[in-house]
Amino acid sequence: MGFRTVIVNSRSKLEFRLNYLVIRGEKEKRIFINEINTLIVQSTAVSLTAALLCELVKSKVKVIFCDEKNNPQAELMSYYGAHNTSKRYKTQILWKNETKQAVWQTIVARKIINQAQLLFESGFLAEYELLNEYAGEVLPGDITNREGHAAKVYFNCMLPEGVGRRSGGFINACLNYGYAVLLSAFNREIVACGYLTQLGLWHDNEFNQFNFSCDLMEPLRTIVDKAAFALKEGDEQFKRKMANILNYPARVNGKKTTLDIAIRQYVRSVTEALENDEPATIVFPEDVFIYE
Repeated sequence: MGFRTVIVNSRSKLEFRLNYLVIRGEKEKRIFINEINTLIVQSTAVSLTAALLCELVKSKVKVIFCDEKNNPQAELMSYYGAHNTSKRYKTQILWKNETKQAVWQTIVARKIINQAQLLFESGFLAEYELLNEYAGEVLPGDITNREGHAAKVYFNCMLPEGVGRRSGGFINACLNYGYAVLLSAFNREIVACGYLTQLGLWHDNEFNQFNFSCDLMEPLRTIVDKAAFALKEGDEQFKRKMANILNYPARVNGKKTTLDIAIRQYVRSVTEALENDEPATIVFPEDVFIYE
């Protein structure tokens, strides 16, 4: 899999030629497809050939399509991500409820710990201590909703005064765009492992095609948060900067990598934990370095 995030934001035609993505706009550019991790089509004035789309799917490149306001609207995913997809679908359906609740407990606890760390870095020491307490109180399935209580404390501190998550505005636009990019990364990795994105651990909305992805991305939302809160109000380059989060340096089990590869390892560790009833073996990305 590749390592580059490619954003196309002006009128152009994209086509496939000799293993290259060819972008024909004011100037012609060529990018080797095996180098591409994510392609974001950020303009409705872009046209793509069917041959290119097929090659992108074969190469497991994430393709995100944006609307006329440049907001992510859809993505391209393969029907089959693994050679034994049918077997894994059946296995996923039969995952034990107790195991799913234990895995969700682990995921929520890590999410709250990550939120607490960002509060500490931002100088909210009392709230940092409170969230650490919440993290230690998470029960299987998070039946006491520690996640919800932590989120209320967290966003009350981190968002500007008078701004909520549904208030609109610049900071929420940054968060929503970053979350969409992150969600797309999880969709790709779950499909690549041969599992359904629709069957979640906790998220269970019949209208949500990505319940499982929404579950797994929760601990990594703070990476998007930290990048968004570091931006200056009105930064016109915020979408480019938020799209770059998957290239951030990170660590997994002490080894240096990028966030995108760390997500791949994390997703596989979660599915293995669910298969083997071992929530303690989940490997979370750590030490993600945020830069513009």
